[in-house]
Parts: sequence; C-alpha cells; structure tokens
Amino acid sequence: MSQTMDFDALRRAMAENHEQPEGPARNARAEHLLSEAEKLDIPLAVIEALGHQLKVYNYSSEKDKMFVPFARLLRMWDERPEDFDEYETHSLHWVFKWMSSGMLGQPHIPLASIEKWLGEMEHRYRLAGHSERAVRSAEFSVAAHVGDLARAERAYAAWLAADRDSMADCHACELHGQGWWRALRHEDAQALELWRPVLEGEHACAHEPHTTLASSLVPLLRLGRLDEARVHHLRGFRLVRHMESMRGAYADHVEFCALTGNEARALELLAERPAYFTDSGEPRSLMDFLAVVALLMGRLTSLGLGSQTVPGPVGRTWTAGELAAHARGEALLLAARFDERNGTSYVSGQVRERMEGQPLAERLPLGVRAARTVVAARPPAPATRAPVGEPDLATLLAEARRLSEALHPDSVAAWAAVARAAGEEEGELDVRDRAEIADHEAMGLGPDGVELFERAAELYAEAGDPGEALAARARGAYVLGLTGRSDEALAAVAEPYERVGALFSEGRTGVWQTASVCVGRARILLQRVHEVDDGEDAEGAGVEGAADALPGEGPGTRAREAFAAAEAAARELLDLAGPHTADVRLASRAAEAQAMLGELAAHAGDAEAAAELLTRATEAFVAAGLPWFAVEYEARLTGIARHLGDAEGAERAARAALEHGGPYLEAPGRAQLHLQLAEVLGSTGQFGPAAEQALEAAHWADEAGEGATLGAWARHQLGGFLVRRGRWAEAAEVLESALPELTVPMHGDGAIVQTLWWLGDCLAELGEHREAAERRLQAAEIARHWPEQRDHAMLAHLAAEALGHAGLPAEAERAYERAGDLWRSLGNVHGLVRSLRARAWIAVSEEGAGLDAARQLMATAALECDTALPEAEDDDGRLQLAAELAHTHRQFGDLIARQTTDDTDGDSMRAGYEEALAHVTRAVTGFASLGDAGLHSRTGAELAAGWLEADLGRTDAAAARARGVLAAYAETDDDPNGTDGTDETDGTDGTDGTAVSRRAEAQSLLRVTAAEG
Repeated sequence: MSQTMDFDALRRAMAENHEQPEGPARNARAEHLLSEAEKLDIPLAVIEALGHQLKVYNYSSEKDKMFVPFARLLRMWDERPEDFDEYETHSLHWVFKWMSSGMLGQPHIPLASIEKWLGEMEHRYRLAGHSERAVRSAEFSVAAHVGDLARAERAYAAWLAADRDSMADCHACELHGQGWWRALRHEDAQALELWRPVLEGEHACAHEPHTTLASSLVPLLRLGRLDEARVHHLRGFRLVRHMESMRGAYADHVEFCALTGNEARALELLAERPAYFTDSGEPRSLMDFLAVVALLMGRLTSLGLGSQTVPGPVGRTWTAGELAAHARGEALLLAARFDERNGTSYVSGQVRERMEGQPLAERLPLGVRAARTVVAARPPAPATRAPVGEPDLATLLAEARRLSEALHPDSVAAWAAVARAAGEEEGELDVRDRAEIADHEAMGLGPDGVELFERAAELYAEAGDPGEALAARARGAYVLGLTGRSDEALAAVAEPYERVGALFSEGRTGVWQTASVCVGRARILLQRVHEVDDGEDAEGAGVEGAADALPGEGPGTRAREAFAAAEAAARELLDLAGPHTADVRLASRAAEAQAMLGELAAHAGDAEAAAELLTRATEAFVAAGLPWFAVEYEARLTGIARHLGDAEGAERAARAALEHGGPYLEAPGRAQLHLQLAEVLGSTGQFGPAAEQALEAAHWADEAGEGATLGAWARHQLGGFLVRRGRWAEAAEVLESALPELTVPMHGDGAIVQTLWWLGDCLAELGEHREAAERRLQAAEIARHWPEQRDHAMLAHLAAEALGHAGLPAEAERAYERAGDLWRSLGNVHGLVRSLRARAWIAVSEEGAGLDAARQLMATAALECDTALPEAEDDDGRLQLAAELAHTHRQFGDLIARQTTDDTDGDSMRAGYEEALAHVTRAVTGFASLGDAGLHSRTGAELAAGWLEADLGRTDAAAARARGVLAAYAETDDDPNGTDGTDETDGTDGTDGTAVSRRAEAQSLLRVTAAEG
C-alpha cells in the first residue's frame, strides 16, 4: 500500500508534474495528486491540487475537463474564502478568464450561459477591486467569435482604455489578441506593429511568442514580406511542435506551407500529429485544424494529386481527395454547431474563407528538407487570351531553323515540335529537314544518341551536304566519348576529321562544318587528358609500373602526349574559327577553343593563365549573344578565382553564371551554382547573402531529387551561415533537417561533427541544454577517433557546460573530467584550468566534503597556471596565462566567499573572508599586470575585494578600493579598446556598459563605508 504524501511532498509532486510535457499523462497525474490531496484533510491542499488540475487541463487537448475543478473551487470559495491563501485567491480570479474563452470553444454551452458567466466575472472582479480590463477583453472575445463586429470594436476600445492591474493578461498575450483583431480586419501592417514587442522578445510567456509567430504568417505573406514569414515559420514551429495544447497555432503553420508551395512540408507536419485529427476536447481548435487540412488537400487535388496517399485520421488509408472531402465536411459540421449556438452564420463563413484560400507565394524555399511527396508539375498560369490556333508546319520550321542557327538552347525542343507537327506526313519535309530533326533529337539524347547521329549523317549526305554529315558523325563520336570510351571515340572521329580537312581545302564545305568536326575532336582529346591522368593516378608510378613500360614510355608520358594533342586541337580550332567571329556560330567555336585552352592551363597548374583564358572565353560567349554557353566556364572560373584568393572575382563569376544560365539551367545545375556562390560569400563573411544563396541551393537540390546529397550539404552550409548570424532557432531547424541525410561516404565525418557542433550551440542558446549536451556528445564520440584531439576535447568541454546548465551535475562533472584529461594530453593549459574550475563549482554544491574537493580543484588549477607560466614561449603566451591565473584566483575567492554565510560562526566567517580576500587580491595584481587589456576584470576584482574588506570591518580599506576604481575610469575613455577575453561590455551605442556599472558599484561601496564609518 502506498504511503500518503504530506503537504510538502504533494507540492513538490505538483511542481514536478507541471514541468512534464503537455498531454493525457500529465493530466492523469494531476488527477491522482488531487486524490492524494483529499486524504490530507487540509483545505488548502485540495485547493492547490484543484488549481493544478485546472491548469494542466487548460494546457492540453482535454480543455473540456477544466470546468469541473473550477466549479468546485468556486463553490469552496463561496463557502469558505478564508481557506484560500493570497496566491490561490489570485489564481481563482485569474482563471475566470480561462472559463470564458473555454466556454466559447465548446459549442454545447449556450451563448446565454456564456453571457451570464461574463456578467458573473464582472461582478466578482468588481467585488475584489479589480479593473474591468480583463472583463472587457473577455467580452471582446465573445463578440468577435459570434461576429458582432460593432460590439467587438466597442469592447476592444474599452479593453485598451481600462487600467492594467494584476488580473490583466500578460503584455505578450494582450498584444497577441490586439494584433489578431487587426489582422482579422486585414489591417496587417498595424497587426505586425502591435506584435513587434513580442516578436522581438521584449515580452514573453509560456505560450508567447509561440502564438504570435503563428498568427503573423498569413499577414506577412499578404504584405509580401516573404523572408520574414519564412523566419517566423521556422522559429515558431519549433516552439509549438511538442506542445499538445497549441493545435490552433500548429494549424497556422500547416496553412502557411499550403499557401507557399510547400505542400510536402505541410504533409510532414500532419504526419507528426495524428491525434490532432480526432482530439475532441476543444472543438474550436479541431475545427480550425480540419479547415486547414481541407485547404491543403484541396491544393493537392488542384495539382492533380488527388489520388496521392496522405496522413489522416488513424484507422484507414487516405488519399488527398478523400481527406479533402472528409475534413471539409467535418469542419463545416463543427462550424454549424457553433453558428447554431451563436445564432449567426459567421463561424461558417470564416471557415469557408479559410478552406478556399489561394496561394500567397508560388514558391517560398524554407531551407528544411521535405520528402518529395508532391511530384506533379505545377500547372502553368492561365493565358490571358485563348490561342488563335496551332502554328503551321512552315512556321515551326522557320522558328526551329532560326533557333538552331543561333545555337539557342530551345532549338532541340523546337525541332521536336516540328517532328510532332509533321507526324506521319514526313512527305511534307525535305531530306535536309529530316536530317536536322534527327540531329537535334540525338543532341537531346546525349550518350544515347550515337546511332541517331549516324542516321542524321546519312540524311545530310543524301541532302548533298557532306561537311554537315561529317559534323554529325563527329558529334556522335563525342557523345560516345562521354561514356568513358575515349579510345573508341578518337577512332570514330579520325575519319571525319581527315575527310573534312580535305573537303575544306577543296572548297567543298565551309568553315562552320569544318569547325564542328574540329570541336568534336578537340572535346574528345580534352576528355582523354582527364581519363589518362586518372588512369595513371590509379595505376601509380611505382617500380612495377616502370618495369612494364616500353622504351620512351616512362610514367607520365601518355599524359604529356594527351595534353599536347588536346592543346594542338584547341589551337587548331581557334585558328580556324577566330577570323570569322562575325558569324555567331563560329564565334561560339572560337570562344570554346579559348575555354579549352583555359581548362588545359588549369590542368597544368597554371591558375593565372587559366583564369585569363576562361575570362576571355566567357566574355566572348556573352558578346556573341550566347550567354548560356558561358555558364559552365564561369562556374569553373569561380573555383579558380577562389584558389587564387580573388574573392571579388569569384563572386562576380558565380553571379554571372546564375544570371547567364537564366531559365535554361536545370535544377541540379542551378543548385550547384547557388551553393558555389553561397560558399564564396561565406568565405568573405557575407553570411546574410550567403544564407540566401544556400537556401536557394537547398530548394533546387530538392527539386532535382538530390535532397539527400547536394541538398543535405546545402542545408549544412545554410545552418552554419545562420549560426554565424545568431539566428539560433532557424539554424536549429535547418541543421536538424540536414543531419539525418549527412553520411560519411557522401559528406565526410567532418561535416557531421560540424553540424552536430553547430546544432549543440543553437540548442544551448535556445535554453535546450540537455539536448545541446546530447548533440555535443554525439559529435565528441565521432571526433574521439580522429588523430588530432582538440575538437574532441572542446566538444567534451562544451557538453559538460550544457549538462551543468541542464541541472545534471554528476554527468557534467564526468564530462569536465574527460575534457580535462584531453586538454592535459594536448598540453592545453587554458582548457585544463577551465575544466578544473568548472569541476570546483560543481563540487562546492555537494554536501559534506564538497568544499574541500572544490578547494583542491581550484588549487590545482592555480598550480597548473603557475607551472606553465615560466615555460611560455612568448609574451602573448605569458599574458594569456597570467590572465588565466588571475581569473582562477578571482573564482577561488568568490567560491570561498559564497560558502561563508551568516550561519557560519564568527571566527570561521572571518577566516573565510580573509582567505577569500587573499585570493581576490592576487587576482587584482594579476589583472593589473595585463595593463589596459585587464582593466574591467581588475576593477571587478577590486570591488569584490572592497566588499570583503567592508565585511571584515575595514571601511577605510574598502573605501580606498572604491576610490581606486573611480580613478581607474577617470583616467580612461568610456570604451577601452582592450579586453582580457571576458565579455563584460554591452556595446550599446558605442558606450562601455561595464565602466558605467563599475562606477555605480564603487559609489555604492563608498556610501556603505561612509554609513558604517
């Protein structure tokens, strides 16, 4: 049989339960604790247990249960108000507001009962002497819900006019409600201005800024502030994701995804919360959620995905079309129940408007990974007028020929359109037309088009153009080489190359056809350079390889020969096409020859020459009106410029590649270019623009179906850029999204460790210390196997810090000990000393021998510094160690002083203060040796010593220290340049907040000593 709790144990249990995650388990525990309270025969125990039960019901999916404990509390108050202490009296009146809003969310409660309750609330608040502010706020909620907009405006004005008192909602909640009303009236800019203090962190509470971030999404979209909307989604969803009671805010995030082209992300959100489809404890939030589900499923159906399987209520499989009908029907049924209760049609109108919402952004990349469940292409925007009919064959032919002569990327599609239009009526096309159709179809097939190029060659020959026939065969040889068969490709191009030269010399073909054969051969030879080098790298140049070589064929001979052949071919092409650049087609061949020479220069290690040649080539392509051909070489130029340290040139080339690629870039190429530009910008500290480019890279990688490879790397980079900007919540969402798809074979274990490291930093900044420790320990476990152990030590140290902040001292102590051992093995005194000091502070919190252990750890830390100081290699090293020693003595003194309390007997107290003062005095001396760099730390230690002097009754000495601090700042400006590694300045408006606070504290110490003297 379990033992009955006493009142203190009950209170501890309720406090512990309050910290548990929202949900039925917490509610059940509260119910059990109420039964325990009832056994104590203490009215206040029952009151507190009922209040606890009411609170956990309110913050859960079982809000309908909170009316019973409240009714019981109210009855107890009416019968014996003296049983309520001050806190419970306040709490009882506070939760009147919860009853009002709770009743509104339950359609079975008559409106007359709600209005009666509103009057009861007003009466009781007046009796208790409270302002009517909370009452008017509750009245506003009732009027806005039923659609009495005039009454809502009156109540809104009265709410804001009434005085704030202890019954008013917190500033954050009030501002959310006020902004919600403005947004409902589509006064979006005013709403966002009202929400600004909440969004910027000036006001917060248990559910804010959670709800405000969610409510701001659609207003931001309507205002076109898309970047802010994305940020609010990433920040806000993280806050509501695990809070069961926030189904309405969760629905706002699903709606945001549905309205911004992120349907796949929205489906993932639905899959995370299956219970939201059916939890019936709060019908109003269920209605809102189902309305958003209907909106999303309607979007999917309009995209042709009505048959796609989607997450839905458990117990069966749902398609988008089926769930659309189900969710719409259920949402409207609930709305009808509210309207029947309210006597209006307002709620149904609001629900219908939400379900029929139209996209507010065609595409808004979020940066987080979403499974590619939405695969259908988006329908094109409707034409402004109906087409007048399909172009005839002659028109299509003319357009195709124009595009192919201009070397336009759309020429392949244009000739395909000709082929479709001709259909079976090939008789309408002459042989030349059919040759070009076959030629361009082969171009579109890439390596699979070898045979079709042969067919095109036959048709060109039949049409009386032997030069173009040879050019087609050369193109076929080149695509054959793309499969890695360069020997076969060279053999295949040999005859066309010999024959076209003869034809050209005889005047039987033109420069264009000859250049087309030459460019095919040059491309094959260039490819062969890479293949030969790769082959020699794989075989190695060891003794065995040398033994098998023929005379004159030592290691590297084949590579040199391949390089020379490719270079000669490129120069031949340049000599042939260079004089004819007035012809756009030949201008392209001359530019490509320059680019080939640039690639060969890069291959040979001459980066400067490569950059110059590739720049000439890209400029020539652009000048000829062929910018799409420049893209590939601008991307290579970006890499070369980075290698040369030319960040500006790298950025310029990367931006040019994106600009010139325009609409012709496929998704994978676009992703790579955005990522390349992101890395260039990040390398120069432009983290904001870098994050924008990484965001685009992640989106296009997902579009290309490369989310798990290129996309994961882009998210890794994006997360890092956001970390550097201090945007912790966004970075955490992105990094958590990237982490599952980062793999050692694809991305390397360094990327995984860095992602975990960044994520740990984010979680620590967000106050999620236990999770931060887990991530850092995961990273440390990987780094443990690396030859260089500094990262391992640092991660272990950071994990220890997080464990300490998470309230896990034993685990933190072990992690600090592990980090200390690593620092010692690395000879890193600073890391070792800091781990020892941290362990001392953990030890001092322990009972019994904790203080003794702490003293020993601090003494060891000081000894490590003392030992290392004479061995320092330079002045900087000595200064850093001197600073470390001074900090150690300062902390040693603080530790002893804090353990010397009023409960300590007189002699022990004096001895403790004397010991502390000795350490702090040594700290003052140590910081003074640092000069200006140690100013703030010295004055802080001086003041600490002054207070200790005052505690010891030495008022003259204390005053002298205070005057010394004032003098120290009188001799300096308000913004000393140097610091000693501490973060003690606020930097606000260029002033030094530490100097101001030090002066104020010194003046305070002088006043105290004057009074005591």
